[in-house]
Amino acid sequence: MTSPPPLVLTVAGSDSGGGAGIQADLKTMLALGVHGMSVLTAVTAQNSRGVQGVWELPVDAVRAQYRAVVDDIGVQAVKTGMLASAALVETVAELLAGTGAPVVVDPVGVSKHGDSLLAEAALDSVRTRLLPRATVATPNLDEVAQLTGVHVVDEGDMRPAAEAILAYGPRWALIKGGHLPGGGDAVDLLTDGTEEHWLRAPRHDNRHTHGTGCTLASAVASGLAKGLPVPEAVRQAKEYVTGAIAAGFALGGGIGPVDHGWRFGA
Repeated sequence: MTSPPPLVLTVAGSDSGGGAGIQADLKTMLALGVHGMSVLTAVTAQNSRGVQGVWELPVDAVRAQYRAVVDDIGVQAVKTGMLASAALVETVAELLAGTGAPVVVDPVGVSKHGDSLLAEAALDSVRTRLLPRATVATPNLDEVAQLTGVHVVDEGDMRPAAEAILAYGPRWALIKGGHLPGGGDAVDLLTDGTEEHWLRAPRHDNRHTHGTGCTLASAVASGLAKGLPVPEAVRQAKEYVTGAIAAGFALGGGIGPVDHGWRFGA
């Protein structure tokens, strides 16, 4: 008998179009050689054009899924995504506190299409309850502004953005600069307040980028589950996501997804 691969749990919402959310997380985990498990927090009606509806799961259902997986199977890393409400954020933060595995928090606030995926009332719970549990927090520039009020307009603003996120307690902040204007490299900043790692990759001229945030956070969690140090887990995750963006494809009439299977020629 072979031993199981590293175990990664995603706590996130479902994307019925298959490009983001739980679906993207599990595809990423499979592509990177870890066993993906899931706690569903919400169901969305979603396609390439946007989010048509969101239905949160009850807190008891989220807690039961989490306990069922962690108490029996165990976990080497956890990734959180769409949590929608203050009650769900607080429940998940409480569960994470007793788990003892690295946690990647993707503080999902707005979808690729501009649809809100986090209640305004939940922002304070993200700041004070969830971010302190994070080994790595992975906000994009919109989420940085939503959580801290810091507006990043160029590379020089990324350091104060990271400082503002770190003030809420995560061990590392990964500020994703993919939304920066201009045609230069896609640059991200990873820092724990002492070390700084600037990660650059070619910016691909491809509008089909649905699922990039979920994919990156899941790739980082996969690396941490394998025992990689945070900077190396993030570097490998950036490399994987860059390839997935380059291979993104049209789907429906709007923004298509990245290609999670790009390394397999899928």
